[in-house]
Amino acid sequence: MKAFVFPGQGAQFVGMGKDLYDNNPVAREMFEKANDILGFRITDLMFNGTDEDLRQTKVTQPAIFLHSVILAKTLENEIKPDMTAGHSLGEFSALVAAGALSFEDGLRLVSARAQAMQKACELKPSTMAAVLALSDETVEEICASVDGVVVCANYNCPGQLVISGEEAAIDAACEKALAAGAKRALKLKVGGAFHSPCMEPARAELAEAIEKTPVHAPVCPVYQNVDAKPHTDPAEIKANLVAQLTAPVRWTQTVQNMVADGATEFIEIGPGKVLQGLIGKIARGMEVSGRQ
Repeated sequence: MKAFVFPGQGAQFVGMGKDLYDNNPVAREMFEKANDILGFRITDLMFNGTDEDLRQTKVTQPAIFLHSVILAKTLENEIKPDMTAGHSLGEFSALVAAGALSFEDGLRLVSARAQAMQKACELKPSTMAAVLALSDETVEEICASVDGVVVCANYNCPGQLVISGEEAAIDAACEKALAAGAKRALKLKVGGAFHSPCMEPARAELAEAIEKTPVHAPVCPVYQNVDAKPHTDPAEIKANLVAQLTAPVRWTQTVQNMVADGATEFIEIGPGKVLQGLIGKIARGMEVSGRQ
């Protein structure tokens, strides 16, 4: 069984999608439609902008979504997924690829999500940090022992977690992680504490937009971040999308569940190859092939 997986924020690079735009009429039409929906020429920033341009949350998230979804569209006559999943932002791409969201509605939601997250980031200083070579349980215990808001935000693969929260709490958790034997506890260059309680203002704002958006039963199961389980019920999909902003991304568990449910090939669709590396570590010892 083939699983389509879609990357999240951080996978962007200048020039992403330009080959698609130049060589595929369907892709070009979709990119131009996106420019109209967003109200600015995101293609100019994607193809010819700077790293700084692409790091703006209002640009980053729609750009990665567009590259992923349009690339999936160009592949649909060659190959179809039996299941889909996406890492954080990538979940919206996974839902469009599975037919649960239209391209237009998906883009509008991603844009609204990016702007809501940016506003939440500006309310209070917050950040994220990568913790390497500690067990999930140890990192969870460290977070629970620190004063202030700090939680496990991304369960990326065994031995690689990202924590998220208030600046001071992150600093304290990093110190404790290093004392507990972490190979590294490194703060990330991000705008704020994604997938933590710090995103509550964004969650509340996005919930209204999601409720107004039509969500259809997908053509294949979509494994969602909040519980790592397959979903096909539109009401459940909506509720999980709302919860996603303040809940952790359970990527390790998602891949494990997809393999248990029959996934034999993971096809990463979008910029970069970050997920292939994580999947390789999660599925080590399992007979799973990876394809970009």
